[in-house]
Amino acid sequence: MRTTLARSTVATLAAAAIVAFAGACSPPEKKSEAATSKAGTATSAADLGGLDALIAEAKKEGQLNVIALPPDWANYGEIIKAFGAKYGIKVNSAQPDGSSQDEINAATQLKGQDTAPDVFDLGVSVATANTALFAPYKVEKFAEIPDTLKDANGTWVNDYGGYMSIGYDSAKVPAPTSVADLLKADYKGKVALNGDPTQAGAAFGGVQMASLANGGTVDDITKGVEFFGNLKKAGNFLPVDPTSATIESGQTPVVFDWDYLNAAQSKKLATWKVFVPSGAVLGSYYVQAVNKDAPHPAAARLWQEFLYSDEGQNLWLKGGARPVRADAMQKAGTIDATAFAALPAVEGTAVIPTEAQSAKAKEYLTANWAKAIG
Repeated sequence: MRTTLARSTVATLAAAAIVAFAGACSPPEKKSEAATSKAGTATSAADLGGLDALIAEAKKEGQLNVIALPPDWANYGEIIKAFGAKYGIKVNSAQPDGSSQDEINAATQLKGQDTAPDVFDLGVSVATANTALFAPYKVEKFAEIPDTLKDANGTWVNDYGGYMSIGYDSAKVPAPTSVADLLKADYKGKVALNGDPTQAGAAFGGVQMASLANGGTVDDITKGVEFFGNLKKAGNFLPVDPTSATIESGQTPVVFDWDYLNAAQSKKLATWKVFVPSGAVLGSYYVQAVNKDAPHPAAARLWQEFLYSDEGQNLWLKGGARPVRADAMQKAGTIDATAFAALPAVEGTAVIPTEAQSAKAKEYLTANWAKAIG
């Protein structure tokens, strides 16, 4: 569901922010007491006396609740293990295949409970609609994050990004050379979109890419919705949320998803290929934020510190996603040079949607998606 950006386009990416994260709901449990601690209002580690003090507070809490973080999404499986091992904090990962909207729903429904999510990882359309749920926090590396990829107060910060792509099993379908190729009979009942675009950032990006490919824009996505409507009429649209299991079993032989997620599947299935259409290069970032009602506020903030550290950024890079601090780390010589050099090449000019453009597209999508594929 996420994307990797070509090394030459990192400056271009500093033009916008996109978020996508998902969550799930658990039965209410006892009320959280940690949320009343001093960490709950800390806007930086300095407010608690420094990073060591933050670490001490987080260890006292002993747990962190994350949601909608698939282990094979941008290397989150390894990231979660590394964080837990480094600080001795148990990470509770709820509904890893949830959507960004699921996560917001969980935060709202579980507010005040120990099981509420502590942090968010969201797609832009969902994130921008829910900033009232976020707690401002600036990590120690905040200054190294481009200004256009963060809120000035640290309410939200972009974390990693990539390109929308088409993944396909070359043993089951011919290699597509354009988005339009997917309307051909060769792809009947074979084309899946990663989630519901009205709720999931990856699927939303798929519609925006289809819009670009068909002469539309990222804000006027009439052409993108129309494309998926035609895909449905042709019998080619497959209403199944793709997973590693559906890809490996052949159930979803063609998938719209972020390039780093599709690339990850190539490591599991030798015949799985990744294609980024040159005329529809859609780039985006996801967004991190702390839940203002986090039941483990110190652990939530320490998680952010870890993600934006060189270690955390390189772990995302290892998963094929472009970390937001890539430029600064490259200059400092702290980036994983091998992983950085392995990022896939992308041809064409990348289009990075602004928040306003995505908001306009989301409005149209909400009103017309169900009618198009119903």
